[in-house]
Amino acid sequence: MLLLISACGPKVVPPPPAGRHLPKGKPYTVLGRSYQPYTKAHGYEERGLASWYGPKFQGRLTSNGEVYDMEKMTAAHKLLPMNTWVEVVNQDNGKKAVVRVNDRGPFVDGRIIDLSKAAARKLGVVGPGTAPVYIRALAARPYDKAPPPANAPTAVVKLGPFTVQVGAFTQESNAYRLAAMLRTRHQDVSVVEYNRGDMVFRRVRVGKLDNLEQAEKLKARLRQESHKQAFVVAW
Repeated sequence: MLLLISACGPKVVPPPPAGRHLPKGKPYTVLGRSYQPYTKAHGYEERGLASWYGPKFQGRLTSNGEVYDMEKMTAAHKLLPMNTWVEVVNQDNGKKAVVRVNDRGPFVDGRIIDLSKAAARKLGVVGPGTAPVYIRALAARPYDKAPPPANAPTAVVKLGPFTVQVGAFTQESNAYRLAAMLRTRHQDVSVVEYNRGDMVFRRVRVGKLDNLEQAEKLKARLRQESHKQAFVVAW
């Protein structure tokens, strides 16, 4: 099994013996912590640290039984379904890449995705080893099919209703302060709690719309109001 615990970062834990791999979509336990993978990726998005793994794992089996090739655009995630295509944005330099989840990890606190060397190279992560990223699920489809365009409507955003996320905060007071300000101009402002496992976020969202075009217009309006990080998500 290729357990993505190492990723060019300071905390490296040796992988378990090769030849065993984690079951697809079934609960599993690593380093004393249990995980329950999602059955669907619709609407999933997250911010955190990305890392990468390369030559040390070349040729080993990934968690879905494939042979790891560090020059392919793949990645490891602890919970997303196998073969989910994910857009990754490096928040330090704005570079983007689309990768396919074919492994589990990284099992290092604070990291949300482990990139292949090819993906890390495209995103500018090879040198520093880690980088803050924003990820969103695009679709799950067979690995031999091309990924959906990262900048086009996908299986995620075709499913309504929709809302526009304006911010995410670990400090509850900050989330409710922003929500109160937004309510002076907008309806249907909500604060949605998201427990990542190691940290709880309060996501501030505006609107509940059945039409993607309307959601995009609301996003544009919010960005004009100085909320530059606003983006559309499925409700």
